[in-house]
Amino acid sequence: MATIFSKIIAGEIPSFKVAESERFYAFLDINPVSAGHTLVVPKNETDYIFDMESEEFSSMFAFAQKVAKGIKEVIPCKRVGVAVLGLEVPHAHIHLIPINSESDMDFRKAKIKLENSKMADIANAIKSKIKL
Repeated sequence: MATIFSKIIAGEIPSFKVAESERFYAFLDINPVSAGHTLVVPKNETDYIFDMESEEFSSMFAFAQKVAKGIKEVIPCKRVGVAVLGLEVPHAHIHLIPINSESDMDFRKAKIKLENSKMADIANAIKSKIKL
């Protein structure tokens, strides 16, 4: 059975895509901890990120680096934080989160709500800065 991320990649579920390559897909988290919170996923379904083949794992982080640089150009922040949790969805993924302090990475805090038009604007702005 396909994961929700596979359905997003296939276009069965809408997303605010910021980048896509032959092997990876990046899109805004619909329950972000901050504006610009982006998920990077491999198109190949693997549950646990550390079960990925070394080359695919390295390539995913290289893709995520390009996405993070795009986020940093668009969202005012000191850094783009990286988190790998992988408990909610059985499909490897990386969280890229614009941060100004370590507490900005707290997944327990209330998620922010942004209008779809704002999410689309953020996604398009980030997409315009990414060079794949």
